[in-house]
Amino acid sequence: MTRHRKARRVMHRPVALTSALVLAVIAAIAGIDTLTSQATAFTARSPAARTASLIPTATAAPPTSPAPSSPSPSPAVSSSSESSASPSPVPSASASSSAPAAGGGDEAGRPAGAPSTAAPQAVAPAALGTTTPAPANTESSRVGALFVGAVAAGNHSCTASVLHSSTKNLILTAAHCIVTPDGLSFAPGYHDGQAPYGSWPVTKAYTTTGWSQGGDPDEDFAILQVGQNGGRNIEDVVGGNILGLQVDFSTVVRLYGYPDTSEVPLLCTNATSRQDTYQRRIDCPSYAAGTSGGPWIDTDTAKVVGVIGGYQQGGDTDDTSYSAYFDHTIEDLYQQAVAGSA
Repeated sequence: MTRHRKARRVMHRPVALTSALVLAVIAAIAGIDTLTSQATAFTARSPAARTASLIPTATAAPPTSPAPSSPSPSPAVSSSSESSASPSPVPSASASSSAPAAGGGDEAGRPAGAPSTAAPQAVAPAALGTTTPAPANTESSRVGALFVGAVAAGNHSCTASVLHSSTKNLILTAAHCIVTPDGLSFAPGYHDGQAPYGSWPVTKAYTTTGWSQGGDPDEDFAILQVGQNGGRNIEDVVGGNILGLQVDFSTVVRLYGYPDTSEVPLLCTNATSRQDTYQRRIDCPSYAAGTSGGPWIDTDTAKVVGVIGGYQQGGDTDDTSYSAYFDHTIEDLYQQAVAGSA
């Protein structure tokens, strides 16, 4: 079987199935319920399980000087009329939960001199299509690596980024990166074995039924809820990216990702193009296994308009990456995640 290059096998190797029914059974066993609507989101689970999924476990003790909250930017979701794609089906959401693990954080708890909702700092222009280590700044601090077990060098698998919301506790990644949230944690701004903004336990995962029951590459995105660290929400520490919708396929983006073999994130800026009706493409070298879930940041608006995933689960070669198109399908998933994470 051809290996999908953007995702590391150790945590989230996709399983080829021949029927949607078998996929649903496997998802249920893994603790990810397929839901038919937000109104019936918890009917498939027992009352005890429903209660457990809604009550997060306490994490680390509050720090000596908690970081103050700042007003949230508005709007949380933004769209553009410049879209040539036709609408995709409205999804149902799949939610799963796990008990969070404690994670440490730095005493300052935020980028120096930057409020939690500050706009990303300007990134120095580079030649289009050139991949380099990402500089440490406000924007890159919102991008991090996913870990199973200890946050340590060589132990990360897949990439994610903080997503702005009213609940201040959501991150965005590729759906194929998530089999179960059990034991999963996120370290924003991770580099060289260090988690400068702490480790944040993943407590719940949201995917669409198109993905959970059929592995639809056009819906290869997931929104994860993370627990607090020291009494703080993740967005109060590093800020969050606004979700961009219906953005033109020909858009210049900054592409971030953590290869398995690197302890720093990569950054490449280039124009995107249309691969298929609901697939966006970019040519950037060296985006190998582990970069799945890395955000595509629109250089004009600083909104997140894609994640490495979709076609070939992000791409079978290191030099070309793909993303499912962000339209009302992910917007509906986002709204359900916000409602379920409040």
